[in-house]
Amino acid sequence: MRRVPALFGTFPPDKDSSMATRFVILGAGFGGLELSARLASEFGADADVTLIDRSDGFVFGFSKFELMFGRATLPEVTLLYRDLLHPGVTFRQETVVAIDPTARRVTTGEATYDADILVVALGAEYDFDAIPGFSESSDEFYSIPGALRVHEVLQSFAGGRVLIGVLGQPFKCPPAPCEAAILLHEWLVQRGTRSVSEISVISPWGVPIPPSPDGSKAILDRFSELGISFVNDAVITAVDAEQKNVSLGDGRTIPYDLFLGIPANRVPDVVQESELAVDGWIAVDPVNLATRFPNVYAIGDVTSAPVPKAGVFAESAARAVADHLITEIRGQGTPTPFDGTGSCYVEFGDQQVARLDADFLSGPEPVAPFVTASLELAQEKRDFASARRTRWFGG
Repeated sequence: MRRVPALFGTFPPDKDSSMATRFVILGAGFGGLELSARLASEFGADADVTLIDRSDGFVFGFSKFELMFGRATLPEVTLLYRDLLHPGVTFRQETVVAIDPTARRVTTGEATYDADILVVALGAEYDFDAIPGFSESSDEFYSIPGALRVHEVLQSFAGGRVLIGVLGQPFKCPPAPCEAAILLHEWLVQRGTRSVSEISVISPWGVPIPPSPDGSKAILDRFSELGISFVNDAVITAVDAEQKNVSLGDGRTIPYDLFLGIPANRVPDVVQESELAVDGWIAVDPVNLATRFPNVYAIGDVTSAPVPKAGVFAESAARAVADHLITEIRGQGTPTPFDGTGSCYVEFGDQQVARLDADFLSGPEPVAPFVTASLELAQEKRDFASARRTRWFGG
């Protein structure tokens, strides 16, 4: 059994124990929303949680496909932070410009916040300059502006060779490139241009989802059925938007008519400029996500935790941190360690969805058992979103 480090032994000696603990959470994605909701549920109006994010609302990552293929508008998929109803939680739409982890002090463009417990959940940012030439073309669907732009590009796309290429590691949501290829196939069929088009996914991996042999086989079988190519073990070294081709590390050059890049991730600048980043990411204790600074934690994509950069893992990390903090404050119970688990839904087309039940920490190797695509799982995915909407926003 893993030992659980003490969390509060380093509290400032002049901290008045009768005062509510001041929680400051940076970032209102999966991790920040889950953590703030759980603290509010436990402590009610006494929670004293400040949640800071530069955006005005939250969008599920998979909703970017809705934007990309014109199935929904941005307002329809945005959950506005102003609608947060949890007592004890105050949301601030501000941009974090400095983090002092030693003092647990956060500076934004508008104010300064001091915390008893500071949690960094700022996620990862996209490194558009990691591959030469990509920033000049910059067609990608991982960001909201990118997904909206690709939708406009697709409106006038008359067919041709489409490349969906992973541009570096780590990257968010490992199944997404393959999902995009399957959904793009359907889009082109509906537009009547699939017969004059080719779709290829270029990946640095040997299979689509390395921890899931069954899931990888199912995706490759679906690709074969739809006429989609999977170019494996391929490292993209350059994108030439003028000549319309990508260069690979083995010397090959592949032409395209439409290139959709999957950008590599990097730590946000404000984290890099603080003392939190170690070798590019925030190092955390795998048990409770504590950083090397007392009473400072980090969850989600901003960390070096050995799990994929995906929202469900940020959520499970938030659950672990909440459990540890609540246990210490209450002075009773045994906190549950971070388990590195999460279920990921995978679009298979024909309105069907599959599921990967990933476990990255409990065994000697990561595993991700595969649940076959079905209409029932498509409904489960909708229920997944609905449950979080209710839990995070309080209605």
